[in-house]
Amino acid sequence: MIAIVDYGMGNLRNVQKAVERAGGEAVITSEAETMSAAWGVILPGVGAFGDAMQNLRERRLIEPIRQECAAGKPFLGICLGMQLLFEESEEMGLHRGLGLLPGRVVRFPSRAPASADGSPDCPPVPLRVPHIGWNQLHIRRPGPLLAGVPDGSYVYFVHSYYVLPADDAIVLATTDYGLHFASVVGRGNLFGVQFHPEKSQTIGLQILRNFVQMSREAGGGGR
Repeated sequence: MIAIVDYGMGNLRNVQKAVERAGGEAVITSEAETMSAAWGVILPGVGAFGDAMQNLRERRLIEPIRQECAAGKPFLGICLGMQLLFEESEEMGLHRGLGLLPGRVVRFPSRAPASADGSPDCPPVPLRVPHIGWNQLHIRRPGPLLAGVPDGSYVYFVHSYYVLPADDAIVLATTDYGLHFASVVGRGNLFGVQFHPEKSQTIGLQILRNFVQMSREAGGGGR
């Protein structure tokens, strides 16, 4: 069973349906006991970082989430859920995150270099924010979450903020949008994707299928 954390923000039912299409059993919950019984946990999210952290506090979910991650259970943050895994965000003020991964969340600039690598020879160009639509994954560190996902695969994004990890070793894939940003992160049992796998068709289902398999193996279910 995969527990999808309900803290009042996110397309929970869409994520649940996608997990089920990927071959998993999923339950939407805000109960620590259900999260503890699950083989894997997904933290989705759509909306503002500060509101999300406030909702997690009010529902007393912060410590249960940290405990599940510390226990080695497969854990996946999606979109805002990925951003919440980090230490802080500058979205509408400065807000503390879950602090499970090192780094901070910042807004896309209104103007970005013409080259994604920031070459000083290229003048800045306007950058449309939010970043909405299909874009590519450039895989840097293949692993179990990205098994069967070809380099250059397209996935679906909707976001105005992105993560600046303090440790480059946790960046599994990047995406170019005026600059290179971390679109998939991971360390041990903890993963995050900036895009929406539930909206990313075949590639999104493959990533969720990989997460379901990791959860089965962690829970003793095998293949």
